Amino acid sequence: MRGKAFSLWTAMFIACLCNPAAAQDYAPVRPGVELQFPRDHGSHPQFRTEWWYLTGRVKDARGGDMGIQITFFRNRPRVAEANPSRFAPRQLLFAHAALADARAGKLLHDQRAARAGFGLAEAQEGRTDVILEDWSLKQTAGGYSAKVVAQEFEFALEFKATQPVLLQGERGLSRKGPLPVQASYYYSQPHLTVSGSITVKGEKREVAGQAWLDHEWSSEYMAPEAQGWDWIGLNLAGGGALMAFRMRDAAGGTLWAGGSLRASDGRVRALAPDQVRFEVRRRWRSPRTQTEYPVALHVRAGELEFELEPMMDDQELDSRASTGTIYWEGAVTARSAGKLLGTGYLELTGYWRPLRM
Repeated sequence: MRGKAFSLWTAMFIACLCNPAAAQDYAPVRPGVELQFPRDHGSHPQFRTEWWYLTGRVKDARGGDMGIQITFFRNRPRVAEANPSRFAPRQLLFAHAALADARAGKLLHDQRAARAGFGLAEAQEGRTDVILEDWSLKQTAGGYSAKVVAQEFEFALEFKATQPVLLQGERGLSRKGPLPVQASYYYSQPHLTVSGSITVKGEKREVAGQAWLDHEWSSEYMAPEAQGWDWIGLNLAGGGALMAFRMRDAAGGTLWAGGSLRASDGRVRALAPDQVRFEVRRRWRSPRTQTEYPVALHVRAGELEFELEPMMDDQELDSRASTGTIYWEGAVTARSAGKLLGTGYLELTGYWRPLRM
């Protein structure tokens, strides 16, 4: 969708994010709820917001290093649920996709938005099966299949699961703020094996690599005083996995933090707020928006300490035409004492303007 249609969905999405509808108007995140699979791989339409988030690092036959990102969002706006019309926007779907090419030094990205329905945009319950026009993410017998037809690139990729689901937080309940209600249900699937093709300007490249999937749903994701978050998901060398995040306040300090560390032997350790620290090593200013992002970081997560460097500085995404914000989301490499610790993705939100969700 383009032009005026995009403006409609942007306005509606921003309106539902700023809608003062209380969290009790949506299904709450409650302690003690056990996530069940395959059911919880699918959509949870009673909650306010949800996303499936795939990131990965792949190489082509010539050794070209690329970062891939595919995200599908579902939002329940609570604006027309009593309307019997099939056109009523009971559920909204949005999608982002991006390709970071180290050789080109350029980020390619695109986005989609639509109301659910009419076979054009759907997020199925019970299994991962999300479509938005000619973009899709579907669960397969061994993992996932993703197809994206963007303006400047195409993805036709398969993701094979090699490890069990990683439940984030306390058995899948991830706190996001000082109040217990500020939380999400959240699980990850690290070390997905990637195969398939990426086409850029008519040139098809067979690729292979590793990826990470996050699936999160919530009705009260952020504390009112939170401005945004810094998040990393890293596939560690040797088979381990690290997720760490911090929610920032207006002064740039840490309002809340957390994460998880899965060792190569499968043992999982949840990280408390005081065990996660992000320290800025270098900032980059966008020439388009003049927004500054801390693209190089020193991170402490439990007993791990490492330096995080981007594949390239300019990995800013302008998603104002769909989710109404601008943020930095890019491929990164983690090194400790000069040695490769892992690769993955860094997400930096709320630096352009405070994020509201």
